Amino acid sequence: MTPTAAPITVGAVVAEFLEHCGVKAAFGVISIHNMPILDAIHARGRVRFVMARGEAGAGNMADACARSTSSLGVCITSTGPAAGNIAGSLVEAYTAGTPLLHITGQIETRYLDQKLSYIHEAPDQLTMLGAVSKAAFRVRSAETCLSTLKAAVQAAMTAPTGPVSVEIPIDIQQTVIGRPADLSPLPVAVLAPSEAALDALADTLAKARRPLLWLGGGARHAGPAVQRLKAMGFGIVSTGQGRGIVAEDDPATLGAYNIQKPVEALYQRCDAMLAVGTRLRSNETLKYELKLPRPLLRIDVDAAQQGRCYVDDGFVCGDAALALSGLADRLQARGYQADPELLADLRQVRCEAVAAMRDGLGPYSTLVHELQKVAGRDFNWVRDVTVSNSTWGNRELRVFAPNAGVHATGGGIGMGMPMAIGAAVGAAVTGSGRKTLGLAGDGGFILNLGELATLVQEECNALIVLMNDQRYGVIQNIQDASYGGRRCYVELHTPDYALLCASLHLPHARVRNLDELPAVLHAAWFRKGPFLLEIDMRSIGGFKATFSGPPVNQLDQIPPTAAR
Repeated sequence: MTPTAAPITVGAVVAEFLEHCGVKAAFGVISIHNMPILDAIHARGRVRFVMARGEAGAGNMADACARSTSSLGVCITSTGPAAGNIAGSLVEAYTAGTPLLHITGQIETRYLDQKLSYIHEAPDQLTMLGAVSKAAFRVRSAETCLSTLKAAVQAAMTAPTGPVSVEIPIDIQQTVIGRPADLSPLPVAVLAPSEAALDALADTLAKARRPLLWLGGGARHAGPAVQRLKAMGFGIVSTGQGRGIVAEDDPATLGAYNIQKPVEALYQRCDAMLAVGTRLRSNETLKYELKLPRPLLRIDVDAAQQGRCYVDDGFVCGDAALALSGLADRLQARGYQADPELLADLRQVRCEAVAAMRDGLGPYSTLVHELQKVAGRDFNWVRDVTVSNSTWGNRELRVFAPNAGVHATGGGIGMGMPMAIGAAVGAAVTGSGRKTLGLAGDGGFILNLGELATLVQEECNALIVLMNDQRYGVIQNIQDASYGGRRCYVELHTPDYALLCASLHLPHARVRNLDELPAVLHAAWFRKGPFLLEIDMRSIGGFKATFSGPPVNQLDQIPPTAAR
């Protein structure tokens, strides 16, 4: 670092560098091992710091803020147990491919790695962080702090994106240095695909009459190129991470109805599929046994994805937007147009899949309808892992922008409410005007219950819909289906949320009869600020169709054993 002006602390350098990265909000918990950084953030007043009640929640908030604003997320924690607390959140961000910078303090340099049982020290913390991050760095000196942070942000933002952790020892944070001359982040390279590979891809697809595009999270920035292929008659289907790349009311898309029986049958009536920016994950391919069209072609920025999960018939390594644009150029030059009957077939299949889903909801089809009606088109749709999300939230409500949907991709419960906070803060600092709608189940909700205080303190413009059946509903259903109906460890002692919310000054309403819902929901949605809407499932009843976890193969079923 070349000093150019009055001396400042390394903590202040960190704060100013975040501003140069375009960061408008950061999340975390203050501690003696990160105070120089947070003191500087507060003094400068240009980055909103959200005081989470725990590091796990803070990581989820930063993750959702990044996803919903298509920007870098930032979380700041202490060292040792605090850095350990965020591990699950980093796993989630890694699974989702979220560009997230995790800055953690560290004990004084002279005591590091000596196994002195120094307070707040975690043995081999850097290895732990490396295991749950795309990369992990340690700042070794005051002079290398900025260069290390620049490398970390570049790594987080380079596709395939992901969370990156940086340890900064407290003595280095406190060190006074000359203000660096260049605080701008490093450029982020975009991987251009091979022209020959694109030629081969175009040659293959030019022969197809009924092609489908399967869009994952790695294609979220490729919307314009997707629209060009859609105009040529390509049908669209998306993963949970790819929702909204094409607006989900567009007649050319199946949305995220990607594993239903009518959809699988449609795949067999198609003669090509191009999967873009997706891992073809187990829960969205029936554990890799979903029958996909052939030839199956793939585009991914990560060369290691070739041949994973499914044997592919062609692979292009490169940025999704560049690759799809290059493909569209080549097909357009040939005057390519798919069979128009494909989209008519696709629309019929989607109607069948939607009808089956709604029928299985029983009384809760009313809830889905009313939520979509009140939320409209411009909202953040944030979901926790719960029966309601698995049955309908991952496909409905419909979303209309590639960064409007946020869900716990890795399958861990309890992340939805803090994610809703992050999305709401993101909307506030960017001025997008989006209100956040969150969906959670009572089992997961209680894991991060303390973050309700954060929701209120930050005045988040968010409506949280809490589906409360006072149990781990999906676990109970799995026990009924695969463990001979032997139920254990699923009934939950649950707070009285009316009393709890009153103590927090959080507006709350409980719906015991869905006839009450339209009026209550309308009042809650159009009220600015946070609101908890509790759906009393014990009073209303269950779904018509039982959800017993992700679809499994027959060999995966656990045979019931005799009760003892």
